Amino acid sequence: MHIRISLPQQSLELHDERGALLARYPVSTARNGAGEQNGSYGTPRGRHIVRAKVGAGETVNSVFVGRRPTGELWTPQLAEQFPDRDWILTRILWLSGKEPGRNRLGEVDSMRRYIYLHGCPDTEPMGTPASHGCVRMRNSDIVELFDRVPVYTPVEIVEFGVETGSWSELMAQARQVRDAVFVDEQKVSRDIEWDEHDASSRHVVACDSDGGAIGTGRLLPEGHIGRMAVLADWRGKGVGRALLERLLEEARLQGREHLALHAQTQAGGFYRRFGFVEEGPEFMEAGIPHRTMVRQA
Repeated sequence: MHIRISLPQQSLELHDERGALLARYPVSTARNGAGEQNGSYGTPRGRHIVRAKVGAGETVNSVFVGRRPTGELWTPQLAEQFPDRDWILTRILWLSGKEPGRNRLGEVDSMRRYIYLHGCPDTEPMGTPASHGCVRMRNSDIVELFDRVPVYTPVEIVEFGVETGSWSELMAQARQVRDAVFVDEQKVSRDIEWDEHDASSRHVVACDSDGGAIGTGRLLPEGHIGRMAVLADWRGKGVGRALLERLLEEARLQGREHLALHAQTQAGGFYRRFGFVEEGPEFMEAGIPHRTMVRQA
């Protein structure tokens, strides 16, 4: 089980160990944007874990100060009395960074900065950055998430989002990535890369915080996943996993119980983490060694 928080999309996704989407929630991250430095009031990026859970059994709208319930319940009247409070309500999931020098230790330590996932007044907006660095959630959503995730659940805070759409909707962005990865980098012929299946497939595209396309993939009508590609500068940052998880979600929505793909041999370990297994011998496709891999829902 793991959590992904997208800063551009202001969303939180909970996935199981095979990548299936369990829940998606709107959130509100830092008004100041991304930032790891102590005093930045930014939301830290990168890999974290849920280090502690605080508030089990407390009443919804319970007020916390220093991670302790004050005995108050938030109301509009209480808010009027204390207009400068940063309200932390209902439940707290306290995050700890996993990347020394980026979000752990020294002046960039997420835990020492008291970065939480927490409830907030229902009058506060979701889907837009407005916090002081933490990740705000609706009270009902933080209760549900709190009850579902154990301590040490991985949490990744990323600067990209993923969209799903038709070829006509996502063609321009998908082409940019596939040209860069397959045609320019891997020297696949354009005559092979562009085929008749694009028009009938569902596509996913990952974009950075500026809207630039950084990754893509597709799901054919018969349940074949393909054309998975991530720009070189974004590899190793969770983009491929996010793309595949969105394709798995799309397959579930279509009722697909059997999925297949042609994986470049060197990428087999990545797909095995999502329940895909090799089937048949290695073969060459576009001059690159591949294996067929399959997965049952």
